[in-house]
Amino acid sequence: MLLFLDVDGTLVPFGAERPYPRYEPPRTLPEPDAHPLLTRVDPALGTRLERLTALGVELVWATTWMDDANTALAPWLGLPPLPVVDWPEEDADPSLGPRAPHWKTRPLVAWAAGRPFAWVDDEITDVDRAWVAAHHPAPALLHRVDHRYGLTDRDFAVLEEWLTAGNGPATR
Repeated sequence: MLLFLDVDGTLVPFGAERPYPRYEPPRTLPEPDAHPLLTRVDPALGTRLERLTALGVELVWATTWMDDANTALAPWLGLPPLPVVDWPEEDADPSLGPRAPHWKTRPLVAWAAGRPFAWVDDEITDVDRAWVAAHHPAPALLHRVDHRYGLTDRDFAVLEEWLTAGNGPATR
């Protein structure tokens, strides 16, 4: 079971009208100033993500940060280096217009290669859910995170419920 993990808007909140909490580095980091938004990321999210691995999840970066997620964010969260989705150089089909899935959707389904997966991102829509339901044979949870807050207790509860329910056959 794969868990595709976005960064901006999912782990790094943005766009709220309130100031964001600032977190201190949880440990000595190899590159303490590797990214200016790291201090918005609650280091406790790393422990919560590790708990999901105990439920049989393999964490995978699905972000434009690419390997910077491993050099800057993984140490901040106390995570080991994770696999990184390498995005193809393709654009969405312009003929589909607003019915086109997000540019990440097709590559993530291809990367999953028929395996069950969950995807957490702040840009998932019903178009993505419909596309995955039509093109992916295994269970998939597409969970949209509110970019203003990033991953919250409610988001983790949804993931844990889905994982412990046997990876239900439908997308959400």
